[in-house]
Amino acid sequence: MITIINKEFQATGNFNNGEILENKPIGFPRDNGVTKPYSNLFYWAHAWTSGSSSTIGLHPHQGFEICSFVLKGFINHFDTKLNSWIKLKEGDVQVIRSGKGISHSEEIGEKSEIFQIWFDPDISKALNSEATYDDYQLSDFPIIESGNCFKKIIKGDDSPVELFSENVNVYEYVFKNGVFEHNLNINLISSIFVLEGEALINNKLVTKGDFIIIENEELIKIDSADQLNIFEITSPKTPTYPTYFQRFG
Repeated sequence: MITIINKEFQATGNFNNGEILENKPIGFPRDNGVTKPYSNLFYWAHAWTSGSSSTIGLHPHQGFEICSFVLKGFINHFDTKLNSWIKLKEGDVQVIRSGKGISHSEEIGEKSEIFQIWFDPDISKALNSEATYDDYQLSDFPIIESGNCFKKIIKGDDSPVELFSENVNVYEYVFKNGVFEHNLNINLISSIFVLEGEALINNKLVTKGDFIIIENEELIKIDSADQLNIFEITSPKTPTYPTYFQRFG
């Protein structure tokens, strides 16, 4: 089953009177978007600056694993664990395992874009753990080239990224023009965001900004007339623990 949530049907948000804009493939329950939390994916925002850089002030997190993926430009990040500002550039990844609690602030640079994605590592256990923090650079991630397909492993085999959220993997793909067969694990959910380009996926049109949820499929056919860049997360259909949304949503 393939479900496509076009950009215009995703929840939206902003910070600092529109200096930072957001589309939310998976919004907070109060955001009234089409897609509610599922698997151990609680929240997924695509955020960008509409002009100059802008800062989201210090704010707290608990329990969740807060992951920021720098898609374009840069961010500057501060948290109460390191107590210093750190710069992350395009392709870098930041993981905050917020545990018992941590506060952070982030500046999204001029003409910059990020994903911020919250994973649920089993809140009941995470709330009893100390917060931990890691930054990963673009050069840390292996890239596999096969024909006209390039696969970056952000979380998975040979990647240093560690998450407590079970059975989560993260990939980025670039498909040059052509027809491709993309293998899936039928036991997992595949969540895909179209970063650039457009294509037919099993004869369904997808374009930049669309969000795709795929279940119970072993293979999809991607037909791209130009370059297609997608971001994919695979995650369990049903985690072995009750998720936050199941408990409190």
